[in-house]
Amino acid sequence: MGERLKDKVAVITGGTSGIGRGTVDLFLAEGAKVVVGDVQEHRGEEMTLTLGDNFSYCQTDVSQEADVKNLVDHTVEKFGRVDCMFNNAGFGGVGGQLDEIDMDGFDTSVGVLLKGVFLGYKYAVPVMKKQGSGSIISTASVAGLQAGFGPQVYSACKAAVAHLAKTAALELGEFNIRSNAICPGGIATPIFASALELGANAADEFAEFMKPRLAKLQPVARSGVPNDIAEMALFLASDASTFVTGQIIAVDGGLTAGRMRGLSDAVNFEETINEFLSTHQSS
Repeated sequence: MGERLKDKVAVITGGTSGIGRGTVDLFLAEGAKVVVGDVQEHRGEEMTLTLGDNFSYCQTDVSQEADVKNLVDHTVEKFGRVDCMFNNAGFGGVGGQLDEIDMDGFDTSVGVLLKGVFLGYKYAVPVMKKQGSGSIISTASVAGLQAGFGPQVYSACKAAVAHLAKTAALELGEFNIRSNAICPGGIATPIFASALELGANAADEFAEFMKPRLAKLQPVARSGVPNDIAEMALFLASDASTFVTGQIIAVDGGLTAGRMRGLSDAVNFEETINEFLSTHQSS
């Protein structure tokens, strides 16, 4: 067990699967106390039974202001402070062409992907100001840095999350509160299957299914995994990064460095999803 987060308290939204779960495990191993806010109650309960006294789960829909406030209040009540707020909860969001996007789906997507991040700032900041320190980290995406890596609404929200990290850094620096965003590239997580409505287990299967396909996307010829993002979050949450704020950090195996030869033939996501559905339904 390490000590890079010894005596620190971290809140991680979307922490029951994917990047969030990988970060929970790493933060606990490095000595942190961790509170997860997530809608997947069954997974939160399982984690509570297995992860020990330094872990707590709080049912949280990040698009609901009362839920996020309760999450932060729960953390302070249980562990006394909030040293790191990791705004990580997300999903693929509504899809479709611009003139076909369902507006209820739009509102739901923006509620989770952007409003949920903003609410994390809103309720963590007062606690951190009182402490005189804190680190706020948000999961953006390479889709927020360059066009063509995600659906329209998802990409727009992730671009806004990245910019919010910068504008917040200017406001919060005087309080010794840091604000940064991580932009994952092709990471094998259940988020790719969030719109397939096949359940959590199938989403996990799809994440594994994607690994050899994601390996074709970037110069580092392997799929990204949740721990790649968790390690960056660890750095930003720890005292190793006390002079780092307002930064948008791509963790993408070089994906955004430039276009690789033959990339257009590397991954067709629609065909990949259809291939997975065909395999899953026949098994």
